[in-house]
Amino acid sequence: MDVIENAKDRMKKTLSVLEKDLATLRAGRANAQVLDRIMVDYYGANVPINQVGNISSPEPSMLVIAPYDATQIGAIEKAILKSELGINPANDGKLIRLVFPTLTEERRKELCKTVRKKGEESKVAVRSIRRDAVETVKKQRKDSEITEDDQKILEEDIQDLTDEMVKEIDKITSEKEKEIMAV
Repeated sequence: MDVIENAKDRMKKTLSVLEKDLATLRAGRANAQVLDRIMVDYYGANVPINQVGNISSPEPSMLVIAPYDATQIGAIEKAILKSELGINPANDGKLIRLVFPTLTEERRKELCKTVRKKGEESKVAVRSIRRDAVETVKKQRKDSEITEDDQKILEEDIQDLTDEMVKEIDKITSEKEKEIMAV
């Protein structure tokens, strides 16, 4: 039975990775999570941007970063410029403002393709986990640890779990696509 629990844990991790990846895609409105992957060179160490400053959203299309250490404003600005965010930071010496332009129809469609691609990658990962679990069950049967009936039941359970996770991935990706396409 621990074969199924192991597979379930690994599949849930795949889902959480997908959710984190999708959270970093910007969908029109400013969301502090788009900055999660940006690392700042902070006195020789790479640290996440949310650890070098306070991030707030004073209006739907803007994020403001207030650095804890004002001398690091240049390093934060440089990290944002190097990232694939595609936004130019506005630096007034004390704060960094990021204004998110409204997305064009073309950009929205591009983002939806990215969402679908990430969803497909997650499904491939889930199916790989299924394959590993089925191989483990077959090995247990070969080593006479379980009966043939147990093998069939376990394989069906693994397939049901896989189907459930694939449905969840589809649900997560379709929600993100709706969010992106909403004007």
